[in-house]
Amino acid sequence: MKLKVGVFFGGKACEHEISCISANQVLHALDQDKYEVIPVYIAKNQDLYIGQALFDLGNYADLGALCQKLTKVSLCKDDERTYLRPLKEGLFKSAPTYLDVAFLVMHGTNGEDGVLQGMMEMMNLPYTSSAVLGAALGQDKVIQKEVLTFEGLPLVEWTYFTRLEYKEDPVAVKDKIAKITYPVILKPANLGSSIGIEVAHDQDEIDLKIRETLVYDNKILVEKYLSDFKEINCSIIGDDEEYKVSVLEEVLKEDEILSFENKYTQNGKGSKTKQPLKGSKGMASAMRKVPAAISEDMTKTIKELALKAYKALNAYGCARIDFMVDAEDNIYLTELNTIPGSLAFYLWDKVGIDFAKECDLLIENAIKRYRKKEKMAFSFDTNILSTFKGGR
Repeated sequence: MKLKVGVFFGGKACEHEISCISANQVLHALDQDKYEVIPVYIAKNQDLYIGQALFDLGNYADLGALCQKLTKVSLCKDDERTYLRPLKEGLFKSAPTYLDVAFLVMHGTNGEDGVLQGMMEMMNLPYTSSAVLGAALGQDKVIQKEVLTFEGLPLVEWTYFTRLEYKEDPVAVKDKIAKITYPVILKPANLGSSIGIEVAHDQDEIDLKIRETLVYDNKILVEKYLSDFKEINCSIIGDDEEYKVSVLEEVLKEDEILSFENKYTQNGKGSKTKQPLKGSKGMASAMRKVPAAISEDMTKTIKELALKAYKALNAYGCARIDFMVDAEDNIYLTELNTIPGSLAFYLWDKVGIDFAKECDLLIENAIKRYRKKEKMAFSFDTNILSTFKGGR
């Protein structure tokens, strides 16, 4: 009997469309001989939908029209199974669809930050990706930096501030930023896909750049900007026992930073669009060198640092760890992404793991972790309230 795999994607995050692209790649990579694949689209208002129209990326040009072709469902648990149950039952009732595994292809808020993972835990459903803690650490760039700093991993100079801090004392915030020395790069703490990132070259620009980043988040990470660097990325698939490390890539950029346009639209410098091009291949579209043109020693060091970060941040499943290498060959860890765009399949293909095999590994990983958790004691059969006699 085939495993029923629900592929969850979409959501209310700014990376909604990127999630749709990544998920569509997964939907067509999963082996139909092994799995019954059920796409589960989470609309921007967070309603859940299923339907065959979700397999065709061309249908996503008009999301409202797409939803009209789909069946709205709820996720519910009955005895030992988790079901997708239609909210509206017609004359001929549709049987609810149960799931064996949830394949999470969510980016950003409520999908990559531990919220959806917590829901899967409540539903007792095996799921790919990091668990609640690892997902939360991966999403919040500031807390992630705190953990990586504690672990002694190499980072560029950094600080952060909140919206309230800037509102109450903007001078103090700007003084804190100035200690890093300009130029600096500002990043919304809880977004990905390079959305909302700004570079401030001097004190004259900082107020404008702060206001622009605060559009996207209440907490802003500030890092020293390196003008001459290589971006080197690595992917890891694993759990707390076994790990596989991919080849390294060097991602090429046309703009001052590796922008949203560089990653997804192929329009590069000067582009005004904020939507992926029709037919975009997600992160697979970005220009890159694979493997990265760096020394064997540097390759070894970066892989070791990536694995150390993966373990420190309690990551599971597929993660991508991003690095910068400056002109003096100093290595700096930038961040870990718990559900990277396109699941970094373009890195695994180079070590003999095609996208279908990568999906197999992630599903196997999810089931293995679920079975290990089932053997742990989280509650007791006894009920101490059975002796309660009333009163205080």
